[in-house]
Amino acid sequence: MPRRRLDPAAQRRGQMLASRLTQARRASGRSAEAVARSAGISVETVRSIEKGRTATPEFFTVAALATELGLSLDELYTSTRQPAPQAFREPVDPRVDDSD
Repeated sequence: MPRRRLDPAAQRRGQMLASRLTQARRASGRSAEAVARSAGISVETVRSIEKGRTATPEFFTVAALATELGLSLDELYTSTRQPAPQAFREPVDPRVDDSD
């Protein structure tokens, strides 16, 4: 069964999650392979998340990565709910009125 297409907000949250996990892994000085092995997940899964190919990873995958990287799930959740950095924002079309 094909997966439902993610809306732009969900895509941005996935990008922000990927960015935060990648940042934490690099700050730890560990390779994707080392983190994957310690977390008990495949290195392909880690790479897929970090590259944004998996925008909505499974909860237990995120929890395992967070644990390995010393991040709290609360912090990860909060960081994905912040306003998107300018690079991730979609251009605003002044012709569209979405004041409903």
